Amino acid sequence: MEVVDAQFSHQISLLLEPPSPLQVKEYFHELTTTKHLHGIQVKPTNHYGKGVYADIDFEEEELVLKDQMLVGMQHSSNKIDCLVCGCCFRFIGSIEIQIGRKLYLQGLGGGPHDDCFNEKVELLMHQRLELPHSKKFPLPEVINCPGGCKEVYYCSKYCAQADWDSCHSLLCTGDGSKSISNKALSKFIQHANETNDIFILAAKAISCTILKYRKLKAACDKENQKEKNHLSDVLGNHNFSLLLKAWKPLSMGYKRRWWDCIALPDDVDVSDEASFRMQIRQLAFESLELLKAAILDEECLPSSPVEDYFLYVDDLPEAEKKEVDEITQPFLDALGEDYSVCCQGTAFYPIQSCMNHSCCPNAKAFKREEIIIKQREDKDGQATILACKPIKKGEEITISYIDEDLDLEERQALLADYGFICKCARCVEEDA
Repeated sequence: MEVVDAQFSHQISLLLEPPSPLQVKEYFHELTTTKHLHGIQVKPTNHYGKGVYADIDFEEEELVLKDQMLVGMQHSSNKIDCLVCGCCFRFIGSIEIQIGRKLYLQGLGGGPHDDCFNEKVELLMHQRLELPHSKKFPLPEVINCPGGCKEVYYCSKYCAQADWDSCHSLLCTGDGSKSISNKALSKFIQHANETNDIFILAAKAISCTILKYRKLKAACDKENQKEKNHLSDVLGNHNFSLLLKAWKPLSMGYKRRWWDCIALPDDVDVSDEASFRMQIRQLAFESLELLKAAILDEECLPSSPVEDYFLYVDDLPEAEKKEVDEITQPFLDALGEDYSVCCQGTAFYPIQSCMNHSCCPNAKAFKREEIIIKQREDKDGQATILACKPIKKGEEITISYIDEDLDLEERQALLADYGFICKCARCVEEDA
């Protein structure tokens, strides 16, 4: 692996170079045009590289943007609480499966429930016990991974195939996996879960690029009737241009290296900063080496339906509620305060990632529970951006990366990991 890194260091450095202002302008113009994202444009800013600007006037609560993620992941710790589609991150299964599965997985850690209750939990999980009114909260059927792993499930065959084609085929641990080594892949996943599961998102980004490159190269080979398939060809002048094309969407999110921009934790002394950053760099290097062993060959926030269900039960007429509570209350008590946990994860959105921060933003990321667009509620993993105040044409559209209710010192501390000091009107006023 080290030989590959050294031999193609020049090409690797080209991949990691920030895109030019012209490339950024052309890419986002094409993206907003082909995706029919009307009313916004991405352009350079004076201080923060690029930003999103209004091309029309927006009223308060008006939809500004629905942005489809390029890559996304559900945090490992959240998988106990929520069963969601591995592609679009919609809740799947049924209310019974969601509740039963969570209680069952919690029980594996040694819960206080008796055998009778545990039996009911298993009945729920296998949909042999139906809760009152649960059919009013239908969820898509659970679809298995095409590769046969038990790590990822989907809401439809369409999502299963889309995820398989885009990245999961290289990261699947099932018998149908296209990875070079399932053993190496399992080591990579274990390392990510034990250190920082953001490495899994990085793996998805790399896998997405590899698979996109293969499609581009296959189309090119078919056109030119070529059959070469060696690493030297991949990184030759022509094939390297295909690799750059496959990488282009992700390159538009260029940031400084993680170990260079992460804020120094409070418990690390300034004198130990160099050592801390080296440890973080080593962590990333170890993760990459494990991933390369697994996939490198010579070719290259929705609300919980469980919460909605219990809120519905709580609003039933008193007589009916009392009857239903006899069945549902034990499950609610067992779930505890975390019964309403939503799907939690990390994703890269091409347009939303260009939106700059303000502690007094004019837009917000939001899931609308009642408004339906094209007969589909905001229950998937798309980013939904709404205006939280009127936005005039030409004005920059900003969102808050943090809790706006915190005081100045707390806000600036949280923003340190983003690598900038906020100079919005509110911060300037409070700092005066």
